Amino acid sequence: MIMGVLNMTPDSFSDGGKFNSFKKANQKIKKMVNAGADIIDIGGESTLPGSKIISQKKELQRVEKVIVKFKKKFPKTLLSIDTRKSLVMNFSINNKTDIVNDVSCFKFDPKSFDSIKKKKIWKIIHHMQGTPQTMQINPTYNHVLLDIYDFFEEEIKKFKNTKNKKKLILDPGIGFGKKLKHNLMILNKISLFHSLGFPVLIGTSRKRFINQISGKYDTKERIGGTLSSIIFSFSQGIKVFRVHNVEEIKQGLLVFETLLNK
Repeated sequence: MIMGVLNMTPDSFSDGGKFNSFKKANQKIKKMVNAGADIIDIGGESTLPGSKIISQKKELQRVEKVIVKFKKKFPKTLLSIDTRKSLVMNFSINNKTDIVNDVSCFKFDPKSFDSIKKKKIWKIIHHMQGTPQTMQINPTYNHVLLDIYDFFEEEIKKFKNTKNKKKLILDPGIGFGKKLKHNLMILNKISLFHSLGFPVLIGTSRKRFINQISGKYDTKERIGGTLSSIIFSFSQGIKVFRVHNVEEIKQGLLVFETLLNK
């Protein structure tokens, strides 16, 4: 499944300010859906390293019009809200959101876990060391794969007494409190997480590790590096990909899958 990214922010790292009006956002959603996106992930607050925290009300103001109209315009597409704040979660859930994607794993806002724990929606268990403000200040692990595996196990337990305990998606958080070596280790052995029994999502799109590998061959949208990391992960059984360039990723996966099955 392809999750298309819609950042309704002025300061996101790759497309800040491009889609932060209602008209531009809807045009972008329509384009991504037509290009093959199964899910649209809408966010109103940047989580790039060092980004500033904004108020709940300001974040909701950025996304509320698009959230309200989404299911009327795109009834067959899954809606995901990318937020750390319970006010935004509650509003989105009341407007038929299918997935809540909180990079803090429901720890930033003390009310957020109560907002989602009993709801019939998918919850993304996302790993991040630190916060967006601190996550890239010398992150360290005993063993990055096992540390994240242990983190997932603990977070899954929190849902064991809820009705919708199976509606979880695991995201190891590429680039969220990880150095290059950590990101590469996670991607290289990402199939380890299948043993936890839940779908695994990765977000490698346009991430800094692509630049760290490609050096002088870096490009603005990093489509080549993004697609390469996605195809490698797909070959290890990963099925959900959070991306900016839906058309190119859809095309690449279709060709790869066809060649693989011939």
